[in-house]
Amino acid sequence: METRNDNPLSMDPSAEIERILTFLVEAVEKNLRRKGVVLGLSGGIDSSVCAALALRAFGPQRVRVLLMPERECDPGTTDMGRFVASHLGLEPMTEEISGLLEASGCYRRRDEAIREVVPDFGEGWTMKIKLPGRLKETGRLNVFKLEVRDPSGRHAEYRLRPGVLARIIAATNFKQRCRKMLEYHSADLLNFAVLGTPNRLEYELGFFVKNGDGAADLKPIAHLYKTQVRALGRALGLPREVLEQTPTTDTYSLAQTQEEFFFGLPLEELDRCLAGLHAGEAAAATAEALGWTEEEVERVRADLRRRIRGTTYLHAPALSLHEGVPGERLRLGEAAGRP
Repeated sequence: METRNDNPLSMDPSAEIERILTFLVEAVEKNLRRKGVVLGLSGGIDSSVCAALALRAFGPQRVRVLLMPERECDPGTTDMGRFVASHLGLEPMTEEISGLLEASGCYRRRDEAIREVVPDFGEGWTMKIKLPGRLKETGRLNVFKLEVRDPSGRHAEYRLRPGVLARIIAATNFKQRCRKMLEYHSADLLNFAVLGTPNRLEYELGFFVKNGDGAADLKPIAHLYKTQVRALGRALGLPREVLEQTPTTDTYSLAQTQEEFFFGLPLEELDRCLAGLHAGEAAAATAEALGWTEEEVERVRADLRRRIRGTTYLHAPALSLHEGVPGERLRLGEAAGRP
């Protein structure tokens, strides 16, 4: 067993809460010059911790939480969001987004792509896309499968061609982008900032949609691993139901965990592996902590490095020739390789 000193996930939750509260106040009031914050509240641990932190930083009058269900959401997600809001003493605003998604062609575009694989897919059918296996066993997760259930309840799986997969994901991304549009609408009305809720796994490995759930004015827990976010949740007094729930995507019409869709490992194991990698820990030490082989650790680390490199586009700001926009300059001389 690891001791506190040799575990790269060790953290003092109380001290970290105070550090984040200071960051929130300075970022919103001094840097952004906004009056408060808006965030989408799913009832998951990340958004719940962010809401609790925002409440401590600004008080209930300066925090707006949005519930944004659509027709394919698990009703339990919205219920959990309401439960968390009630626990915190916040009054949530509900924005049902099915109409926006219909108008954008989200469902239609996705279903047309699915019918290239499953011609009968339509009314009464449900679906999800998922990874083929566990990351430490397969090494690289780059082949997705489509799972469907017909109206009689029968399940079937199909391997997805890259073009079909891209069309399904591109259509589905309307969901995250519509939600973010509504968050910024509320922020504009109130002169608030939009608070993003990704943890470090999501932020570093690219588990977000560009200009969707990846868009925000500040991201107070993006430096914390999922394990650490749960520790903050306990310190903040969040209910057991929130702390112990399995993270889901709540994106497709069939139930799906985040491990199954994107991460390929239990998040606690992935936390430990990524934290060890960043800390410069020997593969043997990580393997001992997780009960893995060194080969499994190296296999996962190789995939983590690939994923981190692959997020460059997702994190990149807009490129511009304008010299006066920090972080958005593209010097012609440098681009052409000139001194």
